Amino acid sequence: MAFIFEIIRLGIKNLGLHKLRSTLTSLGIILGVAAVIVVVAIGEGNKQTTLRQITALGATNIIIRSQKPPTTQSASTSTTFVVEYGLKRQDLRRLRRYLGDAKMMVPLKASGSEIRRRNERTVSQVFGTEPSLAEAANLRVREGGRYLVAEDIENSAPVAVIGSEIADSFYRLEDPVGKDLRIDDQVFQVIGVLEPVGLAGGAGVALVGRDLNKDVHIPVTASERSFGDIVVRRQSGSFSGEQVEINEIYLQAVDTESVIDLANRATRILEIGHPDFRDVQVIVPWELLQNAKRTMLIWNIMLVSIAAISLLVGGIGIMNIMLASVVERTREIGIRRALGATRNHIIAQFLVETGSISAFGGILGILFGVGISIGLGSVVPWLLSLPLFEGIVEGEFKLEPIITNWSIIVSFLVAAGVGLIFGIYPAIVASRKDPIEALRHD
Repeated sequence: MAFIFEIIRLGIKNLGLHKLRSTLTSLGIILGVAAVIVVVAIGEGNKQTTLRQITALGATNIIIRSQKPPTTQSASTSTTFVVEYGLKRQDLRRLRRYLGDAKMMVPLKASGSEIRRRNERTVSQVFGTEPSLAEAANLRVREGGRYLVAEDIENSAPVAVIGSEIADSFYRLEDPVGKDLRIDDQVFQVIGVLEPVGLAGGAGVALVGRDLNKDVHIPVTASERSFGDIVVRRQSGSFSGEQVEINEIYLQAVDTESVIDLANRATRILEIGHPDFRDVQVIVPWELLQNAKRTMLIWNIMLVSIAAISLLVGGIGIMNIMLASVVERTREIGIRRALGATRNHIIAQFLVETGSISAFGGILGILFGVGISIGLGSVVPWLLSLPLFEGIVEGEFKLEPIITNWSIIVSFLVAAGVGLIFGIYPAIVASRKDPIEALRHD
């Protein structure tokens, strides 16, 4: 045992005699380990963000949405027209009749063309809906307010629940609850403000087609009574209308096991009134969630494989330096053999040196990788805000790297293994030196 410790001491001491060379030799390992940790952290952060946004839509939800079919003719800017498309009340009745095992089914109906309060105005994202939407879409109302209730539906009450961005824009420095909000020429009273929904600017926007934080929810009965089915969009010199009876239907399954089956059945029912599916879209967040997980796994494997090339290059660098070291230390090897050292002793000493170099590089690589991963979350958005990079990325850019334990452990073990594997050949070359010839070497 004492002899083993002596070999380790001699190997580390020899590395200490050439600090710069040892550091440069381990540089490939340092960069390789750091690259693996950073790449995995970025990939894992993006994966968790995407999965979180998709999950926020509800793992057991199915979103059936009206979508405007592509037009085949270009209309003149002075033309007045009304386009009829999308989900019908008859579709909703069919779904409720044949999908009795669904846990929940909630319609949303677009209303109005403009939201106004004093000098503030914006394009309408008002939807008539039912109280159960809060549960189906995981909505939360800020303290001091409430969501729609059954009495609001029965009385067609002129009340509204507004999104967080509408509240921040229209009611600066004041509590919106109890204040008035004008939708076209109708006045509604704000009864609650929704908590921010973490889909703004992310994958969720692409799925639902809008920023949910700009939504305004009113009773579906009030929507039908006050606005009807036609929504008018006014532009300079022209106006156009869209006649849509129902814009969205939130369909909720009992559990995740029955989501895909329920979505397939809903699709077959909708085909009765929409055989070509040009004006209706079925979105299944659970299916998208599984696809996203598979896609992220493939990307992680590919990115880690690319980063692992740096470790391979580092191992080749170690082998080259150790082969040069064998030639440089030929006389030392001869002296040790003459004093009784066996070939195994020579191999052990060189393996200790290569293992120490790779372990040292692995530790430094971990420190660099963790440090870079932590700093990327704030440095990259700051760089993109500089005038030089302005406009490269549209909208808000957020990077949230997540450091995983397995990437640190695996990269270190691979680094140590690479050092030992690429150190075996130089060690064997050193051990096969003829002692007599080695002693004659200058």
